[in-house]
Amino acid sequence: MPPGGGGPMKDCEYSQISTHSSSPMESPHKKKKIAARRKWEVFPGRNKFFCNGRIMMARQTGVFYLTLVLILVTSGLFFAFDCPYLAVKITPAIPVVGGILFFFVMGTLLRTSFSDPGVLPRATPDEAADLERQIDITNGSSSGGYRPPPRTKEVIINGQTVKLKYCFTCKIFRPPRASHCSLCDNCVERFDHHCPWVGNCVGKRNYRFFYMFILSLSFLTVFIFAFVITHVILRSQQTGFLNALKDSPASVLEAVVCFFSVWSIVGLSGFHTYLISSNQTTNEDIKGSWSNKRGKENYNPYSYGNIFTNCCVALCGPISPSLIDRRGYIQPDTPQPAAPSNGMAAYGATQSQSDMAAATPLLQSEPSLTSDELHLPGKPGLGTPCTSLTLGQPTPPSSMPNLSTEAVLTDILPLKEEHMGHQFLTPEEAPSPPRMLAGSPLAHSRTMHVLGLASQDSLHEDSVRGLVKLSSV
Repeated sequence: MPPGGGGPMKDCEYSQISTHSSSPMESPHKKKKIAARRKWEVFPGRNKFFCNGRIMMARQTGVFYLTLVLILVTSGLFFAFDCPYLAVKITPAIPVVGGILFFFVMGTLLRTSFSDPGVLPRATPDEAADLERQIDITNGSSSGGYRPPPRTKEVIINGQTVKLKYCFTCKIFRPPRASHCSLCDNCVERFDHHCPWVGNCVGKRNYRFFYMFILSLSFLTVFIFAFVITHVILRSQQTGFLNALKDSPASVLEAVVCFFSVWSIVGLSGFHTYLISSNQTTNEDIKGSWSNKRGKENYNPYSYGNIFTNCCVALCGPISPSLIDRRGYIQPDTPQPAAPSNGMAAYGATQSQSDMAAATPLLQSEPSLTSDELHLPGKPGLGTPCTSLTLGQPTPPSSMPNLSTEAVLTDILPLKEEHMGHQFLTPEEAPSPPRMLAGSPLAHSRTMHVLGLASQDSLHEDSVRGLVKLSSV
């Protein structure tokens, strides 16, 4: 081989590396372009989101729309048919006061329905696994037989022992006063109850708005009912009772709706006034968790002992921020190196790995192997296809830091020319071309095939053993 033959080999090698290499040093990462998504789009709970995550509601909202229809229709009929007559006969302040109550009711209703009630974020897989390990260590599952790990913790709050229960859905220990809503499938902080009339859970972040809604709705219902009766009475004094009903049929509908709803609304307002004054939740009151008397064993550790203080904390305290960050962006995954496009294994990332792969003779499983079918594994062994070897003396590598002089053959032994059949190498004559495996299209036309398929049956067992010994070197 002429001295200038090293140039074509390097050009071929560089071309192969740039085309087929999957090493991080030789080919850049292929980053997948993923559109930015917000967290509400993949929220695990059963909730509905509107306005790009700004509005959060429960999935069952049918009763909420019924609440809206009842309030809007009843108030609309009152302002359209009763207020004009009452403003003239009594005072113009009636529609003004009615309008203020109406807007306050609608504002608190929408604020309760569209806000985050205090949903607790679920544990990530890493956090859940770490929590499971802590449970196992606390339970001592490594010694003795298997025992199911405990799923409760105990904390002391104002001298009262409070149990923290483990949520198997959210994979967290729920904080005090929190509970898992089966309808929304979320753990809610200071969970009160799930209210279908507002279409949302009632918890720490929207309880004050829920209370102001039912309280103002009670005043509005009583207000409308009282002045509707007043309207009918004034008209009946002029035209008679039956004629008054005929002249204002809308008043009859309003009176019926208000009569059947005022009892439940006023009763609900009174019940929640009692809960606020004692600093309890509906969930705690139904379960009978605490007693209002301080001297008993199960006294309420959350009560301040004063009605006024309890009301101020519930209605005037600061609103905690949302913990789920529903409008935040999901962080993209770390880009992974792209796989080879044609399924061929390229050279190693370092030069020494390439030299070591080239210095080991391999067995060939096919009678002829072209350069397009070349497979170059990082760790060669027996039974792996090998390319045809080019006669001549390739230019030795400039640096061989990881190979001994005995492992590198600087001269390639010429083959014995035969006119017919395949040519073979004995174990002693097997060449080890440095820098790269031969088989790339070079300027030389004389090539040989190592161990063709048709001649493998005639190969002696000693030759195979010799190849194994040579490859181990």
